[in-house]
Amino acid sequence: MDKNTEYNTLYDIYISSITRFKDNVALSSADGNEMTYSEFGRKTDALSGLLLKHGVGKGDKVAILGTNSPNWVISYFAITTIGAVVVPILPDFTAFEIVNIIDHSESIALIISSRLEYKIPGHLKDKLSLVLSMDDLSVLKGDGIMTDIQPPKPSPEGIASIIYTSGTSGASKGVMLSHANLVAQTKMSFELFPIRESDIFLSILPLSHAYECSIGMLFPISFGSKVVYLNGAPTPALLMPALKSVKPTIMLSVPLIVEKIYKLKIRPMFTNNPVMRLFYSIGIIRRLLHKIAGKKLLETFGGRLRFFGIGGSKLDGAVENFLRDARFPYAIGYGLTETSPLLAGATPGKVKWQSTGPALKGIELKISNPNEKNIGEIVIKGPNVMMGYYKDSESTAKAFTQDGWFRTKDLGFMDKDGNLFIKGRRDNMIVGSNGENIYPEEIESLFNECDLVLESLVLERKGKLVARVHFNYDEIKNESLNLGDSHNTNLEEKIRKIKNEVLEFVNGRVNRSSRVNEIIEQPAPFEKTATQKIKRYLYN
Repeated sequence: MDKNTEYNTLYDIYISSITRFKDNVALSSADGNEMTYSEFGRKTDALSGLLLKHGVGKGDKVAILGTNSPNWVISYFAITTIGAVVVPILPDFTAFEIVNIIDHSESIALIISSRLEYKIPGHLKDKLSLVLSMDDLSVLKGDGIMTDIQPPKPSPEGIASIIYTSGTSGASKGVMLSHANLVAQTKMSFELFPIRESDIFLSILPLSHAYECSIGMLFPISFGSKVVYLNGAPTPALLMPALKSVKPTIMLSVPLIVEKIYKLKIRPMFTNNPVMRLFYSIGIIRRLLHKIAGKKLLETFGGRLRFFGIGGSKLDGAVENFLRDARFPYAIGYGLTETSPLLAGATPGKVKWQSTGPALKGIELKISNPNEKNIGEIVIKGPNVMMGYYKDSESTAKAFTQDGWFRTKDLGFMDKDGNLFIKGRRDNMIVGSNGENIYPEEIESLFNECDLVLESLVLERKGKLVARVHFNYDEIKNESLNLGDSHNTNLEEKIRKIKNEVLEFVNGRVNRSSRVNEIIEQPAPFEKTATQKIKRYLYN
Protein backbone atom coordinates (compact mmCIF):
# COMPACT_ATOMS: atom_id res chain seq x y z
CA MET A 1 0.00 0.00 0.00
CA ASP A 2 1.33 3.42 -0.96
CA LYS A 3 0.12 5.93 1.63
CA ASN A 4 -0.41 8.45 -1.16
CA THR A 5 -2.63 6.09 -3.19
CA GLU A 6 -6.34 5.83 -2.55
CA TYR A 7 -7.41 2.39 -1.34
CA ASN A 8 -11.04 1.81 -0.49
CA THR A 9 -11.42 -1.93 0.08
CA LEU A 10 -9.46 -4.96 1.23
CA TYR A 11 -9.53 -6.09 -2.40
CA ASP A 12 -7.57 -2.95 -3.37
CA ILE A 13 -4.98 -3.66 -0.67
CA TYR A 14 -4.73 -7.31 -1.67
CA ILE A 15 -4.16 -6.64 -5.38
CA SER A 16 -1.60 -3.94 -4.61
CA SER A 17 0.37 -6.11 -2.17
CA ILE A 18 0.57 -9.27 -4.26
CA THR A 19 1.69 -7.13 -7.22
CA ARG A 20 4.12 -4.68 -5.62
CA PHE A 21 5.68 -7.05 -3.09
CA LYS A 22 5.44 -10.29 -5.08
CA ASP A 23 8.96 -11.48 -4.21
CA ASN A 24 8.80 -10.53 -0.50
CA VAL A 25 8.02 -13.22 2.05
CA ALA A 26 4.44 -12.61 3.20
CA LEU A 27 3.65 -15.46 5.58
CA SER A 28 5.71 -18.02 7.42
CA SER A 29 5.52 -20.66 10.11
CA ALA A 30 8.03 -20.52 12.95
CA ASP A 31 9.59 -23.72 11.55
CA GLY A 32 10.72 -21.72 8.50
CA ASN A 33 8.08 -22.75 5.93
CA GLU A 34 7.78 -19.47 3.96
CA MET A 35 5.33 -18.12 1.37
CA THR A 36 5.96 -15.11 -0.87
CA TYR A 37 3.29 -12.54 -1.67
CA SER A 38 3.05 -14.04 -5.15
CA GLU A 39 2.39 -17.52 -3.69
CA PHE A 40 -0.04 -16.02 -1.19
CA GLY A 41 -1.92 -14.48 -4.13
CA ARG A 42 -2.09 -17.77 -6.05
CA LYS A 43 -3.40 -19.71 -3.07
CA THR A 44 -5.91 -17.01 -2.17
CA ASP A 45 -7.23 -16.83 -5.73
CA ALA A 46 -7.56 -20.63 -5.82
CA LEU A 47 -9.58 -20.62 -2.60
CA SER A 48 -11.73 -17.72 -3.83
CA GLY A 49 -12.50 -19.77 -6.93
CA LEU A 50 -13.42 -22.77 -4.79
CA LEU A 51 -15.82 -20.66 -2.71
CA LEU A 52 -17.44 -19.24 -5.84
CA LYS A 53 -17.74 -22.69 -7.37
CA HIS A 54 -19.69 -23.80 -4.31
CA GLY A 55 -22.12 -20.91 -4.48
CA VAL A 56 -20.58 -18.45 -2.02
CA GLY A 57 -21.28 -14.95 -3.35
CA LYS A 58 -21.33 -11.31 -2.41
CA GLY A 59 -22.78 -10.73 1.06
CA ASP A 60 -22.73 -14.42 2.05
CA LYS A 61 -21.27 -15.18 5.49
CA VAL A 62 -18.34 -17.59 5.82
CA ALA A 63 -17.15 -18.53 9.31
CA ILE A 64 -13.50 -19.20 10.15
CA LEU A 65 -12.74 -21.39 13.15
CA GLY A 66 -9.04 -22.09 13.34
CA THR A 67 -5.77 -21.50 15.09
CA ASN A 68 -3.27 -18.99 13.68
CA SER A 69 -1.60 -20.08 10.46
CA PRO A 70 -0.87 -18.82 6.94
CA ASN A 71 -4.02 -20.62 5.79
CA TRP A 72 -6.10 -18.53 8.22
CA VAL A 73 -4.86 -15.40 6.39
CA ILE A 74 -5.50 -16.96 2.98
CA SER A 75 -9.05 -17.85 4.11
CA TYR A 76 -9.71 -14.29 5.31
CA PHE A 77 -8.63 -12.67 2.05
CA ALA A 78 -10.28 -15.31 -0.14
CA ILE A 79 -13.61 -14.50 1.53
CA THR A 80 -13.39 -10.70 1.69
CA THR A 81 -11.98 -10.11 -1.81
CA ILE A 82 -15.03 -11.71 -3.47
CA GLY A 83 -17.40 -9.51 -1.49
CA ALA A 84 -18.41 -12.23 0.98
CA VAL A 85 -18.34 -11.57 4.73
CA VAL A 86 -15.84 -13.27 7.04
CA VAL A 87 -17.03 -14.34 10.52
CA PRO A 88 -13.89 -15.06 12.60
CA ILE A 89 -14.62 -17.25 15.64
CA LEU A 90 -12.33 -17.45 18.66
CA PRO A 91 -11.01 -21.01 19.10
CA ASP A 92 -11.59 -20.72 22.85
CA PHE A 93 -15.35 -20.26 22.43
CA THR A 94 -17.43 -23.19 23.66
CA ALA A 95 -19.31 -25.44 21.25
CA PHE A 96 -22.54 -23.78 22.43
CA GLU A 97 -21.18 -20.30 21.63
CA ILE A 98 -19.86 -21.42 18.25
CA VAL A 99 -23.21 -22.91 17.22
CA ASN A 100 -24.96 -19.70 18.27
CA ILE A 101 -22.55 -17.53 16.28
CA ILE A 102 -22.83 -19.61 13.10
CA ASP A 103 -26.62 -19.62 13.43
CA HIS A 104 -26.95 -15.92 14.29
CA SER A 105 -24.57 -14.80 11.54
CA GLU A 106 -26.40 -16.98 9.01
CA SER A 107 -23.09 -18.40 7.81
CA ILE A 108 -23.51 -20.76 4.86
CA ALA A 109 -19.92 -22.03 4.87
CA LEU A 110 -17.23 -22.86 7.41
CA ILE A 111 -13.44 -23.15 7.19
CA ILE A 112 -12.19 -25.11 10.20
CA SER A 113 -8.96 -26.52 11.69
CA SER A 114 -9.09 -30.29 12.20
CA ARG A 115 -8.22 -29.95 15.87
CA LEU A 116 -11.41 -27.90 16.41
CA GLU A 117 -13.83 -30.07 14.42
CA TYR A 118 -15.03 -31.71 17.63
CA LYS A 119 -16.78 -28.43 18.53
CA ILE A 120 -19.09 -28.65 15.51
CA PRO A 121 -22.10 -30.94 16.05
CA GLY A 122 -23.43 -33.05 13.17
CA HIS A 123 -26.71 -31.17 12.84
CA LEU A 124 -24.82 -27.90 12.26
CA LYS A 125 -22.63 -29.44 9.55
CA ASP A 126 -25.79 -30.65 7.84
CA LYS A 127 -27.11 -27.05 7.67
CA LEU A 128 -23.91 -25.67 6.10
CA SER A 129 -23.62 -25.85 2.33
CA LEU A 130 -19.81 -25.93 2.41
CA VAL A 131 -17.20 -27.03 4.97
CA LEU A 132 -13.49 -26.68 4.19
CA SER A 133 -10.42 -27.90 6.07
CA MET A 134 -8.14 -25.06 7.10
CA ASP A 135 -5.25 -27.54 7.33
CA ASP A 136 -5.00 -28.02 3.57
CA LEU A 137 -7.96 -25.97 2.20
CA SER A 138 -9.65 -29.11 0.92
CA VAL A 139 -13.41 -29.69 0.75
CA LEU A 140 -14.84 -31.68 3.68
CA LYS A 141 -18.45 -31.21 2.60
CA GLY A 142 -20.02 -29.60 -0.46
CA ASP A 143 -20.88 -30.07 -4.10
CA GLY A 144 -19.77 -27.68 -6.78
CA ILE A 145 -22.75 -25.90 -8.23
CA MET A 146 -21.26 -23.09 -10.32
CA THR A 147 -18.25 -22.54 -12.54
CA ASP A 148 -16.48 -19.61 -14.20
CA ILE A 149 -18.00 -17.03 -11.91
CA GLN A 150 -16.52 -13.54 -12.04
CA PRO A 151 -17.05 -12.05 -8.59
CA PRO A 152 -18.16 -8.45 -8.23
CA LYS A 153 -15.62 -6.27 -6.46
CA PRO A 154 -16.57 -5.43 -2.88
CA SER A 155 -17.68 -1.87 -2.15
CA PRO A 156 -16.17 0.34 0.59
CA GLU A 157 -19.52 0.45 2.38
CA GLY A 158 -19.96 -3.33 2.20
CA ILE A 159 -19.53 -5.49 5.29
CA ALA A 160 -16.11 -7.16 5.33
CA SER A 161 -16.27 -8.83 8.71
CA ILE A 162 -18.62 -9.65 11.58
CA ILE A 163 -16.64 -10.18 14.78
CA TYR A 164 -18.44 -11.60 17.79
CA THR A 165 -17.00 -10.03 20.93
CA SER A 166 -16.01 -12.08 23.97
CA GLY A 167 -16.47 -9.27 26.45
CA THR A 168 -15.96 -9.20 30.21
CA SER A 169 -19.73 -8.70 30.60
CA GLY A 170 -20.64 -12.01 28.98
CA ALA A 171 -22.85 -10.47 26.28
CA SER A 172 -21.54 -11.39 22.81
CA LYS A 173 -22.65 -9.20 19.89
CA GLY A 174 -21.74 -9.31 16.20
CA VAL A 175 -19.71 -6.21 15.31
CA MET A 176 -20.07 -5.27 11.62
CA LEU A 177 -16.90 -3.76 10.17
CA SER A 178 -16.90 -2.44 6.62
CA HIS A 179 -14.08 -2.48 4.08
CA ALA A 180 -13.81 1.29 4.60
CA ASN A 181 -13.48 0.80 8.39
CA LEU A 182 -10.59 -1.65 8.06
CA VAL A 183 -8.78 0.30 5.32
CA ALA A 184 -9.01 3.47 7.44
CA GLN A 185 -7.60 1.60 10.43
CA THR A 186 -4.63 0.40 8.39
CA LYS A 187 -3.87 3.92 7.15
CA MET A 188 -4.12 5.40 10.66
CA SER A 189 -1.83 2.68 12.03
CA PHE A 190 0.80 3.65 9.45
CA GLU A 191 0.47 7.32 10.42
CA LEU A 192 1.14 6.30 14.02
CA PHE A 193 4.07 3.98 13.31
CA PRO A 194 5.36 3.60 9.74
CA ILE A 195 6.45 0.02 9.11
CA ARG A 196 8.88 -1.27 6.49
CA GLU A 197 9.02 -4.11 3.99
CA SER A 198 11.92 -5.48 6.05
CA ASP A 199 9.84 -5.70 9.25
CA ILE A 200 9.09 -9.14 10.68
CA PHE A 201 5.96 -9.57 12.79
CA LEU A 202 5.77 -12.54 15.18
CA SER A 203 2.09 -13.30 15.82
CA ILE A 204 1.16 -14.67 19.27
CA LEU A 205 -2.45 -13.44 19.74
CA PRO A 206 -5.53 -15.05 18.12
CA LEU A 207 -6.23 -13.78 14.60
CA SER A 208 -9.95 -14.05 15.30
CA HIS A 209 -9.64 -11.06 17.64
CA ALA A 210 -9.84 -7.57 16.10
CA TYR A 211 -6.53 -6.46 17.65
CA GLU A 212 -4.37 -9.14 16.01
CA CYS A 213 -6.47 -9.31 12.83
CA SER A 214 -6.17 -5.58 12.05
CA ILE A 215 -2.80 -4.56 13.49
CA GLY A 216 -1.04 -7.92 13.32
CA MET A 217 -2.29 -9.08 9.92
CA LEU A 218 -3.95 -6.44 7.69
CA PHE A 219 -1.35 -3.80 8.66
CA PRO A 220 1.79 -5.79 7.69
CA ILE A 221 0.15 -7.32 4.59
CA SER A 222 -0.72 -3.80 3.39
CA PHE A 223 2.91 -2.68 3.46
CA GLY A 224 4.81 -5.77 2.32
CA SER A 225 6.09 -6.95 5.70
CA LYS A 226 6.49 -10.57 6.82
CA VAL A 227 4.28 -12.28 9.40
CA VAL A 228 5.42 -15.43 11.23
CA TYR A 229 3.02 -17.77 13.03
CA LEU A 230 3.76 -20.19 15.86
CA ASN A 231 2.67 -23.79 15.39
CA GLY A 232 0.46 -23.63 18.47
CA ALA A 233 -0.31 -21.54 21.55
CA PRO A 234 2.46 -19.14 22.73
CA THR A 235 3.73 -21.38 25.52
CA PRO A 236 7.35 -20.83 26.65
CA ALA A 237 8.32 -24.12 24.97
CA LEU A 238 7.19 -22.79 21.57
CA LEU A 239 7.78 -19.07 22.01
CA MET A 240 11.38 -19.06 23.29
CA PRO A 241 12.93 -20.96 20.34
CA ALA A 242 10.74 -18.98 17.91
CA LEU A 243 12.04 -15.67 19.27
CA LYS A 244 15.60 -16.93 18.84
CA SER A 245 15.12 -18.10 15.25
CA VAL A 246 12.67 -15.46 13.95
CA LYS A 247 14.26 -12.41 15.62
CA PRO A 248 11.10 -10.31 15.16
CA THR A 249 11.15 -6.54 14.79
CA ILE A 250 7.48 -6.11 15.75
CA MET A 251 5.21 -7.97 18.18
CA LEU A 252 1.78 -7.38 19.68
CA SER A 253 0.92 -8.48 23.18
CA VAL A 254 -1.54 -8.08 26.02
CA PRO A 255 -0.51 -6.83 29.49
CA LEU A 256 -0.83 -10.24 31.18
CA ILE A 257 1.98 -11.75 29.09
CA VAL A 258 4.42 -8.96 29.98
CA GLU A 259 3.27 -8.90 33.61
CA LYS A 260 3.92 -12.62 33.96
CA ILE A 261 7.43 -12.27 32.53
CA TYR A 262 8.17 -9.49 35.02
CA LYS A 263 6.57 -11.12 38.09
CA LEU A 264 7.71 -14.69 37.51
CA LYS A 265 11.12 -14.19 35.90
CA ILE A 266 12.56 -10.71 36.40
CA ARG A 267 11.43 -9.38 39.78
CA PRO A 268 12.35 -12.56 41.71
CA MET A 269 15.98 -12.04 40.62
CA PHE A 270 16.02 -8.79 42.62
CA THR A 271 13.96 -9.87 45.62
CA ASN A 272 15.08 -13.43 46.36
CA ASN A 273 17.19 -12.50 49.39
CA PRO A 274 17.24 -9.67 51.98
CA VAL A 275 20.41 -8.04 50.58
CA MET A 276 19.06 -7.85 47.03
CA ARG A 277 15.71 -6.57 48.33
CA LEU A 278 17.53 -3.75 50.13
CA PHE A 279 19.47 -2.75 47.01
CA TYR A 280 16.30 -3.02 44.91
CA SER A 281 14.46 -0.62 47.22
CA ILE A 282 16.96 2.16 46.36
CA GLY A 283 15.65 4.04 43.32
CA ILE A 284 18.92 4.68 41.48
CA ILE A 285 20.10 1.09 41.94
CA ARG A 286 16.70 -0.31 40.97
CA ARG A 287 16.74 1.67 37.72
CA LEU A 288 20.26 0.41 36.96
CA LEU A 289 19.21 -3.20 37.61
CA HIS A 290 16.19 -2.69 35.37
CA LYS A 291 18.41 -1.37 32.59
CA ILE A 292 20.69 -4.41 32.80
CA ALA A 293 17.71 -6.77 32.85
CA GLY A 294 16.19 -4.90 29.90
CA LYS A 295 19.22 -5.60 27.71
CA LYS A 296 18.97 -9.31 28.52
CA LEU A 297 15.22 -9.26 27.86
CA LEU A 298 15.75 -7.64 24.46
CA GLU A 299 18.28 -10.36 23.62
CA THR A 300 15.73 -12.99 24.66
CA PHE A 301 13.30 -11.45 22.16
CA GLY A 302 15.85 -11.88 19.37
CA GLY A 303 17.73 -8.60 19.69
CA ARG A 304 16.01 -6.74 16.82
CA LEU A 305 12.72 -5.70 18.39
CA ARG A 306 11.78 -2.09 17.64
CA PHE A 307 8.07 -2.13 18.50
CA PHE A 308 6.37 -4.17 21.22
CA GLY A 309 2.71 -3.16 21.22
CA ILE A 310 0.69 -3.66 24.40
CA GLY A 311 -3.10 -3.36 24.32
CA GLY A 312 -6.33 -5.02 25.35
CA SER A 313 -6.36 -3.84 28.96
CA LYS A 314 -4.43 -1.56 31.32
CA LEU A 315 -0.76 -2.29 31.95
CA ASP A 316 0.32 -2.66 35.58
CA GLY A 317 2.15 0.49 36.75
CA ALA A 318 5.10 -1.33 38.34
CA VAL A 319 5.62 -3.36 35.16
CA GLU A 320 5.51 -0.20 33.07
CA ASN A 321 8.14 1.36 35.34
CA PHE A 322 10.38 -1.63 34.63
CA LEU A 323 9.84 -1.40 30.85
CA ARG A 324 10.59 2.31 30.92
CA ASP A 325 13.73 1.93 33.05
CA ALA A 326 14.80 -1.02 30.89
CA ARG A 327 14.45 1.08 27.72
CA PHE A 328 12.40 -1.73 26.24
CA PRO A 329 10.70 -0.58 22.98
CA TYR A 330 7.15 -0.87 24.29
CA ALA A 331 4.16 0.95 22.83
CA ILE A 332 0.68 1.39 24.30
CA GLY A 333 -2.59 1.28 22.39
CA TYR A 334 -6.27 1.61 23.24
CA GLY A 335 -9.26 0.49 21.23
CA LEU A 336 -12.32 -1.70 20.92
CA THR A 337 -13.61 -4.29 18.46
CA GLU A 338 -16.26 -1.73 17.48
CA THR A 339 -13.55 0.69 16.31
CA SER A 340 -11.55 -1.76 14.15
CA PRO A 341 -9.94 -1.55 16.89
CA LEU A 342 -7.30 1.17 17.50
CA LEU A 343 -8.35 4.61 18.81
CA ALA A 344 -5.32 5.98 20.61
CA GLY A 345 -1.68 5.05 20.85
CA ALA A 346 1.86 6.03 21.76
CA THR A 347 4.97 4.59 20.11
CA PRO A 348 8.29 3.54 21.74
CA GLY A 349 9.98 6.45 23.48
CA LYS A 350 6.80 8.58 23.43
CA VAL A 351 4.69 6.74 26.01
CA LYS A 352 3.51 8.75 29.01
CA TRP A 353 3.30 6.55 32.12
CA GLN A 354 -0.12 4.88 32.52
CA SER A 355 -1.52 6.73 29.49
CA THR A 356 -2.72 5.22 26.22
CA GLY A 357 -1.34 8.19 24.32
CA PRO A 358 -3.35 10.62 22.17
CA ALA A 359 -6.11 9.83 19.67
CA LEU A 360 -4.97 8.61 16.26
CA LYS A 361 -4.90 11.06 13.40
CA GLY A 362 -8.38 11.20 11.86
CA ILE A 363 -10.24 10.36 15.07
CA GLU A 364 -12.26 12.82 17.13
CA LEU A 365 -12.21 11.90 20.81
CA LYS A 366 -13.78 13.69 23.76
CA ILE A 367 -14.89 13.14 27.34
CA SER A 368 -18.67 13.14 27.70
CA ASN A 369 -20.32 14.60 30.81
CA PRO A 370 -17.10 14.99 32.82
CA ASN A 371 -17.36 15.20 36.61
CA GLU A 372 -15.48 17.65 38.86
CA LYS A 373 -12.28 15.64 38.26
CA ASN A 374 -12.80 15.85 34.47
CA ILE A 375 -13.53 12.10 34.32
CA GLY A 376 -16.31 10.98 32.01
CA GLU A 377 -17.19 8.50 29.30
CA ILE A 378 -14.88 8.41 26.28
CA VAL A 379 -16.85 8.99 23.08
CA ILE A 380 -15.45 9.06 19.56
CA LYS A 381 -16.11 9.71 15.89
CA GLY A 382 -14.00 8.39 13.05
CA PRO A 383 -13.86 6.38 9.81
CA ASN A 384 -13.01 3.23 11.76
CA VAL A 385 -16.26 3.12 13.79
CA MET A 386 -18.39 0.04 13.14
CA MET A 387 -21.52 -0.04 11.01
CA GLY A 388 -23.45 -1.46 13.96
CA TYR A 389 -24.29 -4.75 15.65
CA TYR A 390 -25.57 -7.45 13.30
CA LYS A 391 -29.34 -7.94 13.57
CA ASP A 392 -29.44 -5.86 16.76
CA SER A 393 -30.75 -2.38 16.00
CA GLU A 394 -31.59 -1.75 19.67
CA SER A 395 -28.02 -2.29 20.89
CA THR A 396 -26.71 -0.31 17.91
CA ALA A 397 -28.89 2.69 18.82
CA LYS A 398 -27.74 2.54 22.45
CA ALA A 399 -24.10 2.49 21.34
CA PHE A 400 -24.31 6.00 19.87
CA THR A 401 -25.26 9.40 21.23
CA GLN A 402 -28.07 11.31 19.53
CA ASP A 403 -25.51 13.39 17.65
CA GLY A 404 -23.58 10.37 16.39
CA TRP A 405 -20.71 9.84 18.85
CA PHE A 406 -19.82 6.22 19.63
CA ARG A 407 -20.00 5.41 23.33
CA THR A 408 -16.97 3.34 24.36
CA LYS A 409 -18.35 2.64 27.88
CA ASP A 410 -14.84 3.41 29.14
CA LEU A 411 -14.27 6.18 31.67
CA GLY A 412 -11.23 8.40 31.41
CA PHE A 413 -9.74 11.86 31.18
CA MET A 414 -7.25 13.72 28.99
CA ASP A 415 -4.27 15.80 30.03
CA LYS A 416 -3.37 19.15 28.47
CA ASP A 417 -1.30 17.38 25.78
CA GLY A 418 -4.20 15.21 24.66
CA ASN A 419 -2.94 12.02 26.29
CA LEU A 420 -5.80 9.74 27.29
CA PHE A 421 -5.93 8.03 30.69
CA ILE A 422 -8.37 5.17 31.28
CA LYS A 423 -9.99 4.89 34.71
CA GLY A 424 -12.08 1.79 34.05
CA ARG A 425 -15.27 0.47 32.48
CA ARG A 426 -18.43 2.51 33.06
CA ASP A 427 -20.34 -0.64 33.96
CA ASN A 428 -17.72 -1.69 36.53
CA MET A 429 -17.71 1.62 38.42
CA ILE A 430 -18.98 1.39 41.99
CA VAL A 431 -20.65 4.30 43.77
CA GLY A 432 -19.55 4.40 47.42
CA SER A 433 -21.86 5.06 50.37
CA ASN A 434 -20.68 8.69 50.39
CA GLY A 435 -21.48 9.08 46.67
CA GLU A 436 -17.82 8.90 45.58
CA ASN A 437 -16.99 7.03 42.35
CA ILE A 438 -14.82 3.95 42.92
CA TYR A 439 -12.89 2.47 39.99
CA PRO A 440 -12.14 -1.20 40.80
CA GLU A 441 -9.50 -1.50 38.05
CA GLU A 442 -7.34 1.09 39.83
CA ILE A 443 -7.52 -0.80 43.13
CA GLU A 444 -6.73 -4.06 41.30
CA SER A 445 -3.59 -2.50 39.83
CA LEU A 446 -2.36 -1.87 43.39
CA PHE A 447 -3.04 -5.47 44.38
CA ASN A 448 -1.16 -6.65 41.31
CA GLU A 449 1.90 -4.61 42.29
CA CYS A 450 2.43 -6.97 45.23
CA ASP A 451 5.11 -9.60 44.58
CA LEU A 452 3.00 -12.62 45.54
CA VAL A 453 -0.22 -11.52 43.78
CA LEU A 454 -0.74 -12.76 40.21
CA GLU A 455 -4.31 -11.55 39.58
CA SER A 456 -7.09 -9.78 41.44
CA LEU A 457 -10.70 -8.69 41.10
CA VAL A 458 -12.37 -6.04 43.26
CA LEU A 459 -16.13 -6.37 43.80
CA GLU A 460 -18.86 -4.91 45.96
CA ARG A 461 -20.52 -7.26 48.46
CA LYS A 462 -23.25 -6.02 50.80
CA GLY A 463 -22.06 -2.43 50.54
CA LYS A 464 -18.39 -3.28 51.16
CA LEU A 465 -15.44 -3.82 48.86
CA VAL A 466 -13.88 -7.26 48.71
CA ALA A 467 -11.02 -8.55 46.56
CA ARG A 468 -10.73 -11.97 45.03
CA VAL A 469 -6.99 -12.62 44.77
CA HIS A 470 -5.07 -15.35 42.95
CA PHE A 471 -1.72 -15.63 44.72
CA ASN A 472 1.57 -16.97 43.40
CA TYR A 473 1.21 -20.21 45.33
CA ASP A 474 4.36 -21.79 43.89
CA GLU A 475 6.49 -18.90 45.13
CA ILE A 476 4.79 -18.93 48.54
CA LYS A 477 5.49 -22.67 48.90
CA ASN A 478 9.11 -22.18 47.84
CA GLU A 479 9.59 -19.42 50.40
CA SER A 480 8.04 -21.60 53.12
CA LEU A 481 10.29 -24.55 52.24
CA ASN A 482 13.35 -22.32 52.23
CA LEU A 483 12.42 -21.22 55.73
CA GLY A 484 11.93 -24.81 56.86
CA ASP A 485 8.12 -24.58 57.00
CA SER A 486 7.01 -27.95 55.63
CA HIS A 487 3.60 -28.36 57.22
CA ASN A 488 0.30 -27.18 55.75
CA THR A 489 -0.51 -25.30 58.94
CA ASN A 490 2.59 -23.15 58.46
CA LEU A 491 1.65 -22.56 54.81
CA GLU A 492 -1.85 -21.48 55.84
CA GLU A 493 -0.38 -19.10 58.40
CA LYS A 494 1.98 -17.73 55.76
CA ILE A 495 -0.92 -17.01 53.37
CA ARG A 496 -2.93 -15.41 56.17
CA LYS A 497 0.05 -13.16 56.95
CA ILE A 498 0.46 -12.30 53.23
CA LYS A 499 -3.23 -11.40 53.02
CA ASN A 500 -2.87 -8.95 55.90
CA GLU A 501 0.29 -7.40 54.41
CA VAL A 502 -1.30 -7.04 50.96
CA LEU A 503 -4.46 -5.51 52.43
CA GLU A 504 -2.39 -3.05 54.46
CA PHE A 505 -0.33 -2.13 51.37
CA VAL A 506 -3.39 -1.47 49.19
CA ASN A 507 -5.52 0.32 51.80
CA GLY A 508 -2.60 2.58 52.63
CA ARG A 509 -2.63 3.88 49.06
CA VAL A 510 -6.33 4.52 48.41
CA ASN A 511 -8.83 6.98 49.83
CA ARG A 512 -11.24 5.94 52.57
CA SER A 513 -14.12 5.06 50.26
CA SER A 514 -11.89 2.75 48.16
CA ARG A 515 -10.53 0.67 51.03
CA VAL A 516 -11.01 -3.08 50.71
CA ASN A 517 -12.67 -4.89 53.58
CA GLU A 518 -11.58 -8.46 52.87
CA ILE A 519 -9.45 -10.65 50.61
CA ILE A 520 -11.05 -13.85 49.31
CA GLU A 521 -8.64 -16.41 47.91
CA GLN A 522 -9.07 -17.36 44.26
CA PRO A 523 -7.27 -20.74 44.15
CA ALA A 524 -7.37 -21.13 40.34
CA PRO A 525 -6.56 -18.47 37.74
CA PHE A 526 -9.56 -16.37 36.66
CA GLU A 527 -11.32 -17.23 33.41
CA LYS A 528 -10.37 -14.73 30.72
CA THR A 529 -11.26 -13.35 27.30
CA ALA A 530 -9.06 -13.66 24.20
CA THR A 531 -7.15 -10.53 25.25
CA GLN A 532 -6.64 -11.98 28.73
CA LYS A 533 -9.11 -9.74 30.54
CA ILE A 534 -10.94 -11.36 33.43
CA LYS A 535 -14.55 -12.31 32.66
CA ARG A 536 -15.95 -10.26 35.52
CA TYR A 537 -19.54 -11.39 35.05
CA LEU A 538 -18.56 -14.91 36.18
CA TYR A 539 -17.52 -13.64 39.62
CA ASN A 540 -20.09 -10.93 40.37
